[in-house]
Amino acid sequence: MDRPYIICHMLTSLDGKIIGDFLNEDRTAYFIQAYEEIDERYECKAWMCGRITMEEHFTQGNTLELKSEDILAIPRMDYVAQKTAKSYAVAVDPSGKLGWTTNSISKVNDDQTGDHIIEVLTEQVPDAYLNHLRQLGISYIFGGKDKLDFNLVVKKLKSVFSIDELLLEGGGFVNGSLLSQGLIDELSLILVPIADGASKSVTLFETGAYLQNSQPVNFFLKSIEKLDDDGLWIRYLTKKSN
Repeated sequence: MDRPYIICHMLTSLDGKIIGDFLNEDRTAYFIQAYEEIDERYECKAWMCGRITMEEHFTQGNTLELKSEDILAIPRMDYVAQKTAKSYAVAVDPSGKLGWTTNSISKVNDDQTGDHIIEVLTEQVPDAYLNHLRQLGISYIFGGKDKLDFNLVVKKLKSVFSIDELLLEGGGFVNGSLLSQGLIDELSLILVPIADGASKSVTLFETGAYLQNSQPVNFFLKSIEKLDDDGLWIRYLTKKSN
């Protein structure tokens, strides 16, 4: 396969929400811990999140004040700061908005090395932002001129960074984009036994106007495990095993 094996690993309420008040319930803390432990058990070399998820959990909304004066035009070519990192955090950030201050992050453990950041960009990103990434030593790849082609993105992750397995961890629109392009091989779902009920909360797979040909996708049960406090860990495949 010319791309990584992609596992969408998510935690949802009973009504399919990935954000909402249910996450603040005392009962949910156990399931978040279970989610993180299962994440580690997969031992994937890389994980991917969208801009909003990265901003909420890792850049904490930090904004950059970048000066565009005196910055030469930077060719829209992939930039590899670390090709042999032990692990990678892939940030889907088409317009270049994430306010990184370091070139690595750690999702669970406060280890010293962390996961080397790879930014996924379109060619519309400002030169000043590319310069900022280069100064920090953050790798970046281009996934399209003005919108992302995730087929191209994941192929680059394998060919450039030797990523064979990738955990996809939201948000809903990134999940929906990869699903619509047939790029999700497995779904790992932690089901929290709480209904959120909020009508505007983002769900597991979201679609937008840019996904013109979105079609239903069939899943096939791989395994199911009962967790403590009546939760479930459900694993599905998108293709039947022979």
